[in-house]
Amino acid sequence: MPRPTTDARADTDTDTDTGADTATDVDVAPFSSRATDADLDDLRARLAAARLPEPETVRGAAAGPRRWDQGVPLADLTDLVHYWRTAYDWRAFEQRLDRLGQFRTTIDGLGIHFLHRRSARADATPLLLTHGWPGSIAEFVDVIEDLADPEAPDAPAFHVVAPSLPGFGYSDKPSTTGWGTEKIAAAWVELMGRLGYDRFAAHGGDWGGNITTVLGGRFPDQVLGIHTLFAEAPPGLSTDGLTPLERQWAEETRHFWRHRAAYAKQQATRPQTIGYALVDSPVGLLAWLLDKFAEWSDTEDSPFETLSKDRILDDVTLYWLTRTGASAARIYYESHNSLDPDLRVDVPSAVTMYPRDIEKCPRPWAEQRYRNIVRWNSPARGGHFPSLEVPDYFVGDVRKGLAAVLASA
Repeated sequence: MPRPTTDARADTDTDTDTGADTATDVDVAPFSSRATDADLDDLRARLAAARLPEPETVRGAAAGPRRWDQGVPLADLTDLVHYWRTAYDWRAFEQRLDRLGQFRTTIDGLGIHFLHRRSARADATPLLLTHGWPGSIAEFVDVIEDLADPEAPDAPAFHVVAPSLPGFGYSDKPSTTGWGTEKIAAAWVELMGRLGYDRFAAHGGDWGGNITTVLGGRFPDQVLGIHTLFAEAPPGLSTDGLTPLERQWAEETRHFWRHRAAYAKQQATRPQTIGYALVDSPVGLLAWLLDKFAEWSDTEDSPFETLSKDRILDDVTLYWLTRTGASAARIYYESHNSLDPDLRVDVPSAVTMYPRDIEKCPRPWAEQRYRNIVRWNSPARGGHFPSLEVPDYFVGDVRKGLAAVLASA
């Protein structure tokens, strides 16, 4: 494994140069990371020296989605690169992670990083949050505290665990194939057990939604129930009997996979090839990830209508400093279209379909896999990244969904 670009300092005896824990697999160690000044200086120097292409040929299009028809517009990227180089504060994000509580442990020979915030409430329920791509644990930093310690005494409280997927952030990069969503789900059960949570609820979207489905289907003895933003139906279902809106959802999802999913094909078939650009060029990495934050959010002209520049750059900088552009892309190679078509989820399930998400599953289709849907929600606003786009609504929705789950568990 290449030497990481961060000086990862844990409070226990850990080999921070390689990321390989010298303690036993069952140990859980507090963790903190500080990027070196040299790494941050190198990032700024690369940004200053970036070679950018000419503007897109749809330049001058009116404000709206068409400005992005050829990808990230040059003017938008130039502005964000300038902000990243001159004003963005990575140290503030490092401090935020430390306040939430960072840890690492080793499962099946792989170091796993996670955030762990215990609630002060005695009646709190353990809750596992799993992120996706192009996200990271940065998706959850604005919602963990509210989920753990709500102001309202009648709101449910949670002991929140948010791991970094293998190959993402401060988790280790797998050196062999095999770390697909089934193995990750089993690792998450092991992780929660080590923390003393033999029974827990689970939430996820994107790849985190896929993993949450596997958790609910494969581990009903450990999983109290799930809340997912990504209900994936079994293949081959008919549109007969669907409402006009549900037919629209099915058509939009079909269109997405036929016309807007080149990124997934690339990462599922040639992650190493795109990985060189993602690890070597911060501007290339930024454009590759920003394109998805823009296209998949509930905005009209710019992702920054709802998403914070700082939070997007927290996410992108985490990828950059940990050199995980290639290793994170490999989750597509490992797991694209791999969800078992016969997998059924019998634990109580809450499903939320945000209107501007890239995949929206009709409820009659979802019910063919999720056999005990206790709450179905279709909000008026929000896209693929609701914890960043509409964090207050997201927290309330997770609470309501999991309250219904726990009442049925």
